[in-house]
Amino acid sequence: MIPAVRNIKLTVAYDGTDFAGWQMQPGTATIQGALVEVARKITQERILVYGAGRTDSGVHEIGQVAHFKTQSALTPQQFQRAFNALLPPTIRVVRCEEVGPDFHARWQARAKTYAYRIWRGRVVPPFAYRYVLHYPFPLDEAAMAEAAGCFVGEHDFTSFAASSGSEENDRDRNPRREVLGCTVVRLAASTTEPVAASLQPECAATIGALQSFFGLGDELVCVLRGKSFLRYMVRKIVGTLLEVGKGRLKPEDVSRLFALRDRSKSGSTLPPQGLCLVAVEYPDPWSP
Repeated sequence: MIPAVRNIKLTVAYDGTDFAGWQMQPGTATIQGALVEVARKITQERILVYGAGRTDSGVHEIGQVAHFKTQSALTPQQFQRAFNALLPPTIRVVRCEEVGPDFHARWQARAKTYAYRIWRGRVVPPFAYRYVLHYPFPLDEAAMAEAAGCFVGEHDFTSFAASSGSEENDRDRNPRREVLGCTVVRLAASTTEPVAASLQPECAATIGALQSFFGLGDELVCVLRGKSFLRYMVRKIVGTLLEVGKGRLKPEDVSRLFALRDRSKSGSTLPPQGLCLVAVEYPDPWSP
């Protein structure tokens, strides 16, 4: 009797620093490539792993969703343990579950949420530098917050996306996207007051130092939620918000940039290390 084909859904977190993005590439370390290699070892089948979306080199994720189909009888818990035993420590399967046969990580995704972190302190702690853009200089953060709201809605995002590298593909792609939310949040340095009352002063100071060194500090977080995004779109939107903060653009310039449809007029594409895919949303709880 031929075993039934099962659909396994993975929620994956990873540090993207040492990987060339999600998509498999010959001779290059990628997240999809690592997952496929491990899945084939576990099942001894020719497995293909599909992700909710492609991230670029150096981008991080704490909520990527992927799926694969298999005839293996392993339970989701056994799959999770096996993946985490064989994957590099910079990639973790944080959740594994069996879902219905029609579930597809990419095609059923309704929305994705990204966060871009800008470290505002004078010195970036060594445990945070891989995950933030450092900008300690003055910024009009209120203007940035105002400009962020201008990106909400359905627009032609030609001015806020990179070229695909092919004029033909650029001509054929649909540049219209819907941004469901765009917010700039200010985070102050973490406080140790709640623990100070129960600890000796030197212990409280130590906790405070650890909080600071592990990245819980003085930063801006730009949060974008949308149905789908063009290449480099999030990093270019945040780059434009940074130009607003510097005073080189005004919040009202965003509508003008939409109309121009010229990527050279908007802000620069920020480096990848500050960007993280936080969550992917689906319409229903998928079950076997």
